[in-house]
Amino acid sequence: MQIKLAKTAGFCFGVDRAVNMLYELVEKGEKVCTLGPIIHNQQLVDDLKGRGVKTIDTPAECEEGYGIVVRTHGVEKSVIAEIESAEIPYTDATCPFVKKIHRIVGAQPEGTVTLIAGDENHPEVKGICSYCRGESFVFSCEEELEKIISSEKIEPSKSVICVSQTTFSMKEWKKCKKIFKKVYTNCEIFDTICSATADRQEEARTLSQECDAMIVIGGRHSSNTVKLKNVCAENAPAFLIETADELSQIDLSPYEVVGVTAGASTPSVIIKEVLKTMSEEILEKEVEAAEEVAETAEVVDHAEEAAVDASADGETTFAEMLEESFSDNDTSKVVKGIVVNITPSEVFVDVPGRKQTGVISSEDLSSEPFDKCEDVVSIGDELDLIIMKTDDQDGVLKLSKKLTDAFKSWDDIVAAKEAGDVLEGTVAAVIRGGVLVAVKGTRVFVPASLTGVPRNQELDILKGATVRFRVIDVNNARRRAVGSIKAVVVEERKAAEEAAWNRLEEGMVIEGTVKSLTSYGAFVDIGGIDGMIHISELSWTRIKHPSEVVKVGDQVEVTVKALDAENKKISLGFKKIEDNPWEILKRDYPVGTVVENAKVVGLAAFGAFANVIPGIDGLIHISQISWDRIKTPADVLNIGDEVKVKITEVDFDKKRVSLSMKELIEKPEERIEALAYDGEAAEAVAEEAPAEEAPAEEATEE
Repeated sequence: MQIKLAKTAGFCFGVDRAVNMLYELVEKGEKVCTLGPIIHNQQLVDDLKGRGVKTIDTPAECEEGYGIVVRTHGVEKSVIAEIESAEIPYTDATCPFVKKIHRIVGAQPEGTVTLIAGDENHPEVKGICSYCRGESFVFSCEEELEKIISSEKIEPSKSVICVSQTTFSMKEWKKCKKIFKKVYTNCEIFDTICSATADRQEEARTLSQECDAMIVIGGRHSSNTVKLKNVCAENAPAFLIETADELSQIDLSPYEVVGVTAGASTPSVIIKEVLKTMSEEILEKEVEAAEEVAETAEVVDHAEEAAVDASADGETTFAEMLEESFSDNDTSKVVKGIVVNITPSEVFVDVPGRKQTGVISSEDLSSEPFDKCEDVVSIGDELDLIIMKTDDQDGVLKLSKKLTDAFKSWDDIVAAKEAGDVLEGTVAAVIRGGVLVAVKGTRVFVPASLTGVPRNQELDILKGATVRFRVIDVNNARRRAVGSIKAVVVEERKAAEEAAWNRLEEGMVIEGTVKSLTSYGAFVDIGGIDGMIHISELSWTRIKHPSEVVKVGDQVEVTVKALDAENKKISLGFKKIEDNPWEILKRDYPVGTVVENAKVVGLAAFGAFANVIPGIDGLIHISQISWDRIKTPADVLNIGDEVKVKITEVDFDKKRVSLSMKELIEKPEERIEALAYDGEAAEAVAEEAPAEEAPAEEATEE
């Protein structure tokens, strides 16, 4: 079973404020009493009672020498007046959001009708009613609102406003608002549902859609807790509990995913206790289920059961077994055998004092995976063995080495658990609820939740793998052990993180592997610790997503830009200085350079922006576009046009580039002067022509 905890479970701002105020008064040694329970949580109220805090119903019940703390829900206006007239010292712990409603309704003109969405018997609603300047009507749902409307108790000429209890159902409020707008067109609606309440309800709704069942923790008299349960119940079975003890009354076994949320008046200590209890029950059930499957499916083979029979008390050591004679029963007797022959499927041994041939099948040779029997034993080896079966007809002793290995190693397993040692073994089988790890001849069960494999992946990926784990529980009577691979993985990762933090320095260049991508950057594993390359650090040019530059699995060289040891955050840089377009511009594009195909990327009233090189746009001021006077750059240019420009100025500090088109175009005056000069030159040439050419002209004329 998977447990999902809502992010905003527990005390809201108002409750936290009130509880802290009360505990501060108690710690100062002041005698206090509360008008009604400070919050709707019996466990916290009982704790305060044990500290001397009294709960009273009216100010008149306040004993001399005591002060009064007004609860989070607030009280009626007349109660405050009574306290003040009796000159009783008091602390107002009313939630600020409730006080805001008091101010809203109290600021209305005399005679204003107030519609209040909420529970008319709730102290918060009673308090709101007392501050109204005219008639007030309370409704808990759209049906009750329609009854108020149809009764015609509200005169059309009167001003109408509407507020809600801070913990009112957001879903119901939306329905009622539609009715207000239809019926009372001039009604002023104030959205006074506490944002924390609205967020909790929405989160509970979403979470319940993802889960098979919901646990809602909180007081049964708490309005917001009851509403949370109702919200959850729309999508999944919902169970309201006040303490962890009540979990025993609920059967959660049919559900794979269970969500947990809590009301705004539920202390965090109770939430933690519920989660702890649920986790312990899950582990216990996983172990029981796995043991049951292992026995039923004979995953733990018959030899192990024979071993249990041979050591009925579950505490017998191998040495004690060896000394026993088993005079009345040959089966399960410990003997010594010498290997005399090895075949692919069996090992033959000579058992001194026995006439039968000793045979160890490959299944009984070792619990560790192996390819050939020769990989486990050699001819001449002396082995401690247990007789599994005596077959006089065939003259064969069926023996087990695997079983003696298990007995020898059990004490090591127990010692490893007590010492907290890390063991190494091979995943021999995948069963319902987890895996079995073979180590030192014993199989240790590791629940799925402690394998370290994500829930969306199959456990089969571990089969045959060598894993490191800790033994977290042993059952000597049944010779069962439970281990955790995840515990070692977490410890090793933590150690790697500490080592990484010790070696990292700002400015260091290091190799890493891209682990994951988000819309805002890439996370990189830099040797036991993750750092993030912000999207702005991935490229000198603007990109929409990190996948445009890197992908998961890429080996990258990064620079440590910043280390935040307190929050365990590392900022990484990926851009190379030599790839900085401004460095490229400085090196290859000095002032005066002509760019043949600068692409127009933007137009403004004062000019056009053109891309000089990737990552740098320059401004062609309107005065630098043409020698002719133009009203707007759009009269001459379009986005996407490729133009010839000259770099006229670069401000590297402000990252600005000035461009000119007209400097590459001949001035109109100069063109006219050039044409005039060409004409005058032609005339001068004609005048200076040689005289002897004249006859030829005359001859031509003739």
